[in-house]
Amino acid sequence: MSTNGDGIAVHAEGLGRRYGEGEAAIDALADVTVSFPKGQFAAVMGPSGSGKSTLLHCLAGLDRPTSGEVTIDGTALSGLSDRDLTVLRRTAIGFIFQSFNLLPMLTARENVELPLRIAGRLDSARVDATLADVALGDRATHRPAELSGGQQQRVAIARALVSHPTVIFADEPTGNLDSTSGHEILHLLRRAVDEGGRTVVMVTHDPRAAVVADRVLMLSDGRVVMDRPGMTADEIYDAVRTLDSP
Repeated sequence: MSTNGDGIAVHAEGLGRRYGEGEAAIDALADVTVSFPKGQFAAVMGPSGSGKSTLLHCLAGLDRPTSGEVTIDGTALSGLSDRDLTVLRRTAIGFIFQSFNLLPMLTARENVELPLRIAGRLDSARVDATLADVALGDRATHRPAELSGGQQQRVAIARALVSHPTVIFADEPTGNLDSTSGHEILHLLRRAVDEGGRTVVMVTHDPRAAVVADRVLMLSDGRVVMDRPGMTADEIYDAVRTLDSP
């Protein structure tokens, strides 16, 4: 499978992540090889402890794998210094957390513009347009405590989108939201793929969220045990029950 970046946003080859040493060692990931094409929405699922978040963090360069290689748009992460990896994360990667991870002392607008400020390329018009895209233009001066959970997650999505990244990694982005707010967040991510051409890789435990994706991957014991194109909710529920069975 090509890893030259032509049509592939993210590629992992033989990815492994081990925690601990000796008999106490745990393999959170074991020889995972997977690619995510540009313009695709992929959902990653699996039982608790299956390696979902570890995979996401390794793909995003937030954690260093013990073995294997990750490439983002053709750039191998292992060959980058910490500084260069930080620069790549600022320009090519957006990350959305379940807990929003907004800075409480900053307004919505200031949270969104933060990645551009850090990169030294603040673009006020882009920030305004991104806030408008997530329907928060009228909440730009509000701090996180003045926003609902759904609004805070929309700020986090705007922050992830504002740098025009190649790929957006989302770790349980609807996990702390009610069903209506969760649906709005999934709609925004779907739009980022369909209209913005982004790649979205989303970890979720919720089949109702995964059904929005173009592709569903199931992990178990650190390995990909299923990789299928878009699935119905019933098919996803059946796959989840099978993995959860003793």
